[in-house]
Amino acid sequence: MLRRHEEIHSGVLGRKVQVLAFGNYGAPVIAFPSGGGQYHDFEGNGMIGAVSHLIDSGKLKVYCPEGLDKESWLNDGIEPHWRAVRHQAYEQFIVKDLVPSIRNDCDDPDIRIGMTGCSLGAFHAVNFALKFPHLFNYVLAMSGRYDAEELCGAKSDSSEIYFNNQLAYAYHLHGDALEKIRTQTRLTLVCGQGPWEDGNLEDTNKLADLFVEKGIPHERDIWGHDVEHSWNWWRRQINYHFSKEFGN
Repeated sequence: MLRRHEEIHSGVLGRKVQVLAFGNYGAPVIAFPSGGGQYHDFEGNGMIGAVSHLIDSGKLKVYCPEGLDKESWLNDGIEPHWRAVRHQAYEQFIVKDLVPSIRNDCDDPDIRIGMTGCSLGAFHAVNFALKFPHLFNYVLAMSGRYDAEELCGAKSDSSEIYFNNQLAYAYHLHGDALEKIRTQTRLTLVCGQGPWEDGNLEDTNKLADLFVEKGIPHERDIWGHDVEHSWNWWRRQINYHFSKEFGN
């Protein structure tokens, strides 16, 4: 398997951002680390190994960028508004720096990109797909929390938080914005019912119910009561869903 370590300069973040990339050919997917994690987490926790058959066969390429959660959503030292503002800088890095880099690596200036993540990584994957469906055509979100206000631990009327709060802004989607999501992207929401999944399961069902109401293409995949919030189960989930999505 081709493995590359890259540094992509981000003007908005004011530094180089670390990225691990896996694979020569295939559909590109961005894999976000879990909450507070880093670019090596997917590899270190066996997620890359779980889909190595797809990477080795030229059906999948995976790009693992740094996370910025400790500077944004998980930064208890600043107000929720400023956590969202810092996240917006990360958003600009993904859209304006990482996406062009991936398209250049794939030698296709218009290629659509998938996204995946576990826990807080799932929050990012869904958020980006809903906001930029013209860029991101598929999401696998595992054990996510999708309420930014709960994530920040405080209620807020900040517009910056609102427009990253999927359970809030998705409710008000309509018109062209909603139609673009309906026609350009698909989302798979996965969650177990075991230990440490209570809040994640609640958010997953709320978001899936909202997608039903809005006619947003999605799959709700709820696993058993023995399925806990852990890498052990996320490895099985990514193997199962990516094999369906990219294996043919």
